[in-house]
Amino acid sequence: MIQELTSIVGENNILAHGKEKNRFTHIWKTDIPLAALAIVFPRSTEEVSAIMKLCHENNQEVVVHGGVTNLVGGTQTQEKQLVISLEKMNSIEEIDEKSRTITVQAGVILENAIDAANDENLFLPLSFGAKGSAQVGGVVSTNAGGLRVFRYGMTRQMVLGLEAVLADGTIISSLKKIIKDNSGYDLKQLFIGAEGTLGIITRVVFRLQEKPQSRSSAIVGLDNYENVIALLKFMEKGLAGTLSGFELMWQRTYIAMTSAPDFSAPIPNNFPYYVFIESLGGDTTSDFNRLEDLIAEAFEKELIGDGVLAQSDRELQGIWKIREDVSVLADLAQFDQHFDISLPIPVIGKEIDAAVEQLEQLDFVEKIFPFGHVADGNIHFIIGKKENSPEIIDAINAIIYGCLQRNKGSVSAEHGIGLDKKKYLSTSRTENEINLMRTLKRALDPKNILNPGRIVSV
Repeated sequence: MIQELTSIVGENNILAHGKEKNRFTHIWKTDIPLAALAIVFPRSTEEVSAIMKLCHENNQEVVVHGGVTNLVGGTQTQEKQLVISLEKMNSIEEIDEKSRTITVQAGVILENAIDAANDENLFLPLSFGAKGSAQVGGVVSTNAGGLRVFRYGMTRQMVLGLEAVLADGTIISSLKKIIKDNSGYDLKQLFIGAEGTLGIITRVVFRLQEKPQSRSSAIVGLDNYENVIALLKFMEKGLAGTLSGFELMWQRTYIAMTSAPDFSAPIPNNFPYYVFIESLGGDTTSDFNRLEDLIAEAFEKELIGDGVLAQSDRELQGIWKIREDVSVLADLAQFDQHFDISLPIPVIGKEIDAAVEQLEQLDFVEKIFPFGHVADGNIHFIIGKKENSPEIIDAINAIIYGCLQRNKGSVSAEHGIGLDKKKYLSTSRTENEINLMRTLKRALDPKNILNPGRIVSV
């Protein structure tokens, strides 16, 4: 296998015979060596195809790596598995200003794609904390969300076309730039959010937007969750379609973030809830003034207790750093456990408070940090513990996931299922849905060699 893989990618594009142990399976866990048969670094879709044909013939299991920022065990490996890293497929192939599209290879860092579009006065609205490390293939494969889903939708809404390699090496290429296409099944949707279990995404066409000419931001403190809901409705109406971000942070999380080195608190830390507001528009002065007037009116209506608008780009970056740089929370939480759930907006306040109360009763829980994209119902937790064991992990999972079925929520809003959440998939999907997922997996990967074990077992 090693010899044949080397003949496909060349000696400089394979790590084997122990050299792969200098790599890792997660960007935060660089002290844990990667276990694998080898790592190959294809440079084209054709090389990925040749690798998969070889693996299919030899029943060789494959795990695909992008920027290894996955939080649900999707990039974990075993010693006998082959790792395909797409990091050398990192070309931005085309920016089409007239079609407002960007075509990129799967290994392109998301932030580089955002910057390339920006240089052409265009806008790729994807934004989340890992954008400087996450690769496009992984972003699409997990249907990543982020800070602007409320206005622009998930990654799925931005993909016009893609190219993928199936488990047997077949190339499925549909790199279209068109928005409307009802010519049969929308095959690209099979691969978006499938976490690499149905095919390896190698190239993507993203739909771009005209670059906003203004970005206005504010952070406000609120006394209760009902005011959070009321403020969301008030801002959405008042900003007339320009509201692009409405992020929520609980007091304990705000205190932790603003107490960290290189951070400062824009407003006092005595409020139960903090909301980060972003408006993207077409006129810097009028857009800022409109947001300022709305904040003042919200204060008069007693929706908010305090707030501040960013007066400069430096202040704006400082406000959003508090929300985006969640690695600070992970550093504070030993044996950190991450959660990414969806709930209907009206029940978020009571359900999260109830979960926090239950977590505080567990002796082994040290840190509880809730925050999230409340405008689209997505809440995250980072939980730190004194010790770690399967029993402790399960006990915490039971609390966080306990509210999902009765509220018709989701065990994974944007991070995916991977290995870690697989046994909790039934909290969010019916048995018939899960069986249909198995049917799709068997049809496209009958030997179960492509990212095996993720999402469902077959």
